[in-house]
Amino acid sequence: MSEFKRNPASVLRSANRRPVAVLSHNKAAFYMVEPALFEAMLAQMADRDLENLVRSRLEQKAQAISVDIDTV
Repeated sequence: MSEFKRNPASVLRSANRRPVAVLSHNKAAFYMVEPALFEAMLAQMADRDLENLVRSRLEQKAQAISVDIDTV
């Protein structure tokens, strides 16, 4: 944490675009990632959530009611 407080830009540069764990008393206080990586992580989590939703709905397929779009 002390090194990060002194010069956060230097810590980022030395990480060479990799995630950085900022420690406080030898425990992770927070993680720092570049915006592009953070956005990719969010997109991957959203994809996983969507996949889980699709799987859940496929499991309920037997309960589906058949309808004719022309009569609705």
